[in-house]
Amino acid sequence: LEVRAVAFLSQDEVLMDELRNGVDIHTANQHKLGLPDRGIAKVFKFRTIYGGNEYSFANDPNFSGISSSTKFWKEVLDKYFSKYKGMALWHNKIIRQVVNNKGVLEMPYGRSYQFKKFDGSYKDTQIKNFPVQGLGADIMAIARVSAYNRIKKLGYGDKCLFVNTVHDSIILDVDEKVCDNNIIVETLHSVFEDVPKNFEKLFGIEFNVPMKAECQMGKNWKDMKVI
Repeated sequence: LEVRAVAFLSQDEVLMDELRNGVDIHTANQHKLGLPDRGIAKVFKFRTIYGGNEYSFANDPNFSGISSSTKFWKEVLDKYFSKYKGMALWHNKIIRQVVNNKGVLEMPYGRSYQFKKFDGSYKDTQIKNFPVQGLGADIMAIARVSAYNRIKKLGYGDKCLFVNTVHDSIILDVDEKVCDNNIIVETLHSVFEDVPKNFEKLFGIEFNVPMKAECQMGKNWKDMKVI
């Protein structure tokens, strides 16, 4: 969800192309950046999206085992942003906007953020983080309402209960008989595929990043299988 959100906000052509073509982004970055495994590459990507720098990587026990050199991690970050130039430009752009607008950052679809200074300056980690997390929350709100309305229209409103949302997941408690015909799975897939269309309908802005979902089912939240 966050990768797709930052792709939309930054309009980074490389990242959007990877999403359109179903590239395993974390594995691709593992090889490009010379990182030891996919998991490290995944954490590296999200931390970098939110303003991680060479000092934070060099002093994190999860990364210092690879290298405790700030020079090493600066070179890795440079490689990353030489690939995702659009993201680097967007980061610089929104930081300038906050500084020039006395702490205010306006999103193209209407959300507004007000940042406070700490020790005389704005925190770039907050400026990079909040817009992505906020857009992710807005996308999930669109998906939840759409899913609720479609399931209710199907006549399953009393057999499919919305019990929780955990970040990018919608948790449903579904009658076992309804599970057998896969209608809920198909409905939820259509909900996320239609997010770009509904986003444009609500905000008047084209959402040009594809969306998709993975559905899991099980007797409880611990024992789930991908459907």
